Amino acid sequence: MQRKDVIIIRKIISEMEISMELLGTTPLNDFEASELMKRAICMTVINIGELIKSLSMDTRKQYSHIPWKAMAGFRDITAHRYQTLKMEDVYVTVHDEFPEILRDIKAIPTEI
Repeated sequence: MQRKDVIIIRKIISEMEISMELLGTTPLNDFEASELMKRAICMTVINIGELIKSLSMDTRKQYSHIPWKAMAGFRDITAHRYQTLKMEDVYVTVHDEFPEILRDIKAIPTEI
């Protein structure tokens, strides 16, 4: 794996951990009521998508069980359709889907 990809994967892991830490055990209603939390978590989703788009195709293909394309696509929706974005979708993604995806990404060797 290219050194650049190792650095990007480490940054993806960091952004995912930050979003999960920000959300913590916050219930959906409280999340939806907090403009600060919504914007902060949406920014991490955007950052993750941008980082994924910088990964080489070789790395994405090698770890094709990770939903790279869907995550990058969710970035596009979050960035370009923020005003009509369903915050419940953001919540479910971070709360329910990120833990498993993060586990899979952490399994990628990131030794340089």
